[in-house]
Amino acid sequence: MTAGAGRLPADGVRAMFDRIAPVYDAMNRLMTAGLDRRWRRITVEAAVRPGDRVLDGCCGTGDLAVAALRAGSGEVVGIDFSERMLERARRKSGDVKWVRGDLLTLPFEDASFDAATVGFGVRNLDDLELGLSELRRVLRPGGRLAILEITRPRGVLAPFYRLWFDVLIPAAGKVLPGGSAYTYLPRSVRRFPGPDDLAGLVRRAGFERVVYRLLAGGIVALHVGVAR
Repeated sequence: MTAGAGRLPADGVRAMFDRIAPVYDAMNRLMTAGLDRRWRRITVEAAVRPGDRVLDGCCGTGDLAVAALRAGSGEVVGIDFSERMLERARRKSGDVKWVRGDLLTLPFEDASFDAATVGFGVRNLDDLELGLSELRRVLRPGGRLAILEITRPRGVLAPFYRLWFDVLIPAAGKVLPGGSAYTYLPRSVRRFPGPDDLAGLVRRAGFERVVYRLLAGGIVALHVGVAR
């Protein structure tokens, strides 16, 4: 799934995340009413076991990687291509290994991790299928993958969702320094595969026992799979 109409090129996405790094955590709390912390704990519980070597891809400011560390992981590596995001992640933990790099070309050997997580990151990949393939490559057979991502709810929450993500969040972002980049968020969600389609892509990347769970009335989806 390469870049197409309405999608920012990779350099544009990197520059955007550099700009919003100072407000990223505040916007996450605002957009989710603070529920993002709970969603991250659920993601870690679904994939991480004590003593695991864990990769957190598109780690941003590091909340999910830190949650994995607190769950008893043996080692946690967080990777992101935005240096400004990593600067904030380093302030949260000196025990996580923070790496600047691209999830599409992971700088790790095959089968070198027991678990991998990605929180609100795969939606921004220039090539989603390549990113999933890279995650499979660095996981050992039997390793677990958990992907937490915004999705499009159906039913009674759909009108509220459109108002929140298409109007209120971009408006709030414009008030904060660098936050105008949040006008990109609704576009990125609209073009991203729905939960069933994403599950199919995860299976084709080399995972089995792929399931997903909808959270917050279907606004967020958690996909979990096991590397074949």
